[in-house]
Amino acid sequence: MLILLPPSEGKAATPRRGRPVDFSRLSLPALTPVREKIVDAVAELCADPDPARPRAVLGLGPTQDDEIRRNAALRTTPAVPVATLYTGVLYDALGLATLDPAARRLANRSVLVFSGLWGALRLTDRVPSYKCSIASTLPGIGGLTAFWRPSLGETLHSTGLVLDLRSGAYVPMWQPPAGRTVAVRVLQERDGRRTVVSHFNKATKGRMVRDLLSAGAAPRSAAALEAALRDLGYTVEAPAPGRLDVLVTSL
Repeated sequence: MLILLPPSEGKAATPRRGRPVDFSRLSLPALTPVREKIVDAVAELCADPDPARPRAVLGLGPTQDDEIRRNAALRTTPAVPVATLYTGVLYDALGLATLDPAARRLANRSVLVFSGLWGALRLTDRVPSYKCSIASTLPGIGGLTAFWRPSLGETLHSTGLVLDLRSGAYVPMWQPPAGRTVAVRVLQERDGRRTVVSHFNKATKGRMVRDLLSAGAAPRSAAALEAALRDLGYTVEAPAPGRLDVLVTSL
């Protein structure tokens, strides 16, 4: 099973020392030319002496000028493993650092994190902290979704089940095979009513991935995934092909 995750706005603090990103050592090497073009475009934009321009392009505020300076040094800033780079609700709930060794190996094989700057990354890839939303339109590049789509379409392939937990903005970067893909929606059920949850949607998805990895689950179909989640104590429904609803009563 391939598990697709979104990135997180929250990132770990940049270490003072360490090796910078080595593009030749990143997974999915076919993406290297696109990665380098986007990284260089972001670094050049953020090297502008007037921070107003990168602020406007990247959707940043005046209190985020440190992020602009970090972006300007993307090729020289120390890189860290993706598994420790992203923080925030989903990644805190997933708790990669506390997985047992077998679950961590499964995560390294199964998880792909999508990114406006890097395209798609494995948890073992080492990249620097950055600020670049998929919604950005970069000088000389244009919209990042459209720029990434051809390369990701040529590079990413899956013959098994795909569990797509990406947020909506990252879904158009790559569309996995419809017949083998399951998207998950988290609903809160209270007094007979169901509502879509937002903040706790991420926490539930993080816990769900952690539980699947810890159980060594390797479902090959949507039905098998549904059964695996039920075995793990989740209340799930399949309202349509390619979709699972996870029902929660408390947040």
